[in-house]
Amino acid sequence: MQCSKKATKAGRIVTGSKFLSFDKITSLLGRLVSFDTVSRNSNMQLIDFLRAYLADLGVASHLVPNEDGSKANLYATIGPNIPGGVVLSGHTDVVPIDNQDWTVPPFELTKKQDRYYGRGTCDMKGFVAIACAAVPAMLEKSLSKPIHLAFSYDEEIGCVGAPDMIKEIVSTLPPIDAVIVGEPTNMQVANMHKGILGARTHICGLEAHSSQTHRGVSANTYAARLITFIDDINREFMANPHDDLKLEPPHSTINVGLINGGIAANIIARDCDFTFDFRSVPHDNVDETLERIQTYAETLEAEMKQSFEGASINLDIRRVPGLNSTDNDRAAQLCMRLAGKNDTIGVPYGTEAGQFQQAGYSTVVCGPGSIDQAHKPDEYIEIEQLKLGAQFVDRLIDDLAD
Repeated sequence: MQCSKKATKAGRIVTGSKFLSFDKITSLLGRLVSFDTVSRNSNMQLIDFLRAYLADLGVASHLVPNEDGSKANLYATIGPNIPGGVVLSGHTDVVPIDNQDWTVPPFELTKKQDRYYGRGTCDMKGFVAIACAAVPAMLEKSLSKPIHLAFSYDEEIGCVGAPDMIKEIVSTLPPIDAVIVGEPTNMQVANMHKGILGARTHICGLEAHSSQTHRGVSANTYAARLITFIDDINREFMANPHDDLKLEPPHSTINVGLINGGIAANIIARDCDFTFDFRSVPHDNVDETLERIQTYAETLEAEMKQSFEGASINLDIRRVPGLNSTDNDRAAQLCMRLAGKNDTIGVPYGTEAGQFQQAGYSTVVCGPGSIDQAHKPDEYIEIEQLKLGAQFVDRLIDDLAD
């Protein structure tokens, strides 16, 4: 079923995709899912595939690799290289499947009833497949303003890859009207998300026989005390929600995600590592909270050093900025019109959207699928969501072809 430009301009929802082939979307999604791009692995097979796909269509792409060349971002421009374009941004990595109980092959696209299963189908290879499947239509329509594709690496471990790509985009591309990050929002338009402060914490103590606790300094014990302190701060946030925010939950959160300490039950642990991420709302002072944690860590370290001078507690901090709503939000206005929405939402997870916004771009998050299905075994995306995403990109192509 075709939608007219008038229907597009009015922001009405239509059924069916005007330009995009759904078979092409699912074919690309199957190929993308087949690449094991868990963040600890290289993403180069997927990047090489996308680069060849674009080259076959006559579209040049540009790589922004990491230091050792094992991973790369990719960006490309379709249409005239002039001001006023739109960026479709997504990440190529996925979270691990370790110790998850999958009932379908995680790196193989599986259709069951009205869903497609596979790691990354929802977060967020579905959006990448839609954007790439739309390239032939973008070329055919002779866009009056460009659409830029921007695909990054290592988003899942702290939006590591995107900043270098964004710097290059700023320096090499003309001014851009809007950036659309296609993380799963059920095609709602999100103009706010929490910032992330991630920390890898290493505690070094002194090993000894477990029967001689007076001769050792347990890294595990001090890690437990620091983790308890961090959890107490999290409970403070929970007790003081900001009900004016369009976020769920409407407060900052701190989660300890990984712990690894000790080598045997009868040895006092010399080393313990744990990670925590602090997802902050705009109302809360990130630096103040971090200072509280660091001050307590210094207190514990001083106590450890009384027994062993070589003891230490070190925090390796990584930050990802939040996405903050603005009064003059071109991206939000564009996406609400294209998606047929009357309002914006906030989402609790982090994305590269805050990094694009810090670089001066009007940015929103809007993509197919639900974050409720992300990072879980048997991850899936509803077929209807893929179709809605295709309709959205249809309207964007129509809009920029005027």
